[in-house]
Amino acid sequence: MIQKIKNSLKKRKVKIFLVFLFCSTSAWFISNLSESFISNTTFDLEFVNASDDLLLVNTSQDKINAKLEAVGFQFLGFNFKNKAVTIDLSEVSKEGRQYHLPYQKFKAQIEKQLPSSMRLIDIEKDTLFFDFQEVISKEVPVKPMLQLTLEQNFLLDGKLVVEPDTVTIKGPRNEVDTIASVKSLRIDLIDLSDDFSRNTSIKVPEGLRYTSFSASTVTITGKVSRFSERMITVNVKAMNFPTGTAIKMFPDQVKVLCKGTINTLKNLDVSDFEVIADFKRIRKTKSKKIPLILEKKPETLSSAILQEKEVEYILKRKE
Repeated sequence: MIQKIKNSLKKRKVKIFLVFLFCSTSAWFISNLSESFISNTTFDLEFVNASDDLLLVNTSQDKINAKLEAVGFQFLGFNFKNKAVTIDLSEVSKEGRQYHLPYQKFKAQIEKQLPSSMRLIDIEKDTLFFDFQEVISKEVPVKPMLQLTLEQNFLLDGKLVVEPDTVTIKGPRNEVDTIASVKSLRIDLIDLSDDFSRNTSIKVPEGLRYTSFSASTVTITGKVSRFSERMITVNVKAMNFPTGTAIKMFPDQVKVLCKGTINTLKNLDVSDFEVIADFKRIRKTKSKKIPLILEKKPETLSSAILQEKEVEYILKRKE
């Protein structure tokens, strides 16, 4: 029993000793942290406020060494933070083609970002140099990459609609000048019989490091309709036959097979078409047949196919 009491007292003394040791150590540590210290540090440089017509592509350095004076508490917290300072590029000077920021200017910028109780004693005195490229912008069309197959008796009614159909690209001239258009990523649509709308990304051309796009995605929309066919008979118009002659063609009328939506076919008129037999195309060959050209047709049709490719003719002198 007595031995247990002795052991208990010993344990209590050890605990009291440890408490006093912790308190004294803490007091010493706090006392030291309240004193001023001088320490070296390294700042990461972040560059802001570049001119809209200039692109920063390189800098002489992205870190800078400095010597600071502050109380220990500040250094303790400072060492656990991201030590980054911003450099305002609106103060950059230009001499010839070279851009630079003198030591005095970036030192003043850094001092403004430090706490009032922290003093910048010294900093690297190297001038910061910058590599800028001229920035230009232009609009380019977006070309939809669409693999489309339709169900039987259906067709694409009208043109594909791409939104936006153009994008503004902005970057250094040597990159922007190489781009005449951009493409969408490919979309495969199989056996369609209904209208469709799909979102897809714009494919960024290779080799563009600094060029930006006003949009990264586009919407491709199309209207799908059931189609039918209709045959239209059109007079053949002769052109460029020899002066002083009359021409007789066999046949002088040809059929055009038209494919389109039912509404489009209902509204077709013979005057919407023009079929030409151009004598110039055979003048040197002296062929007895003239090839035909479908010179005019409605844009609303899916297709219009001449059923006769050429006609025979006879030339007669006018009396």
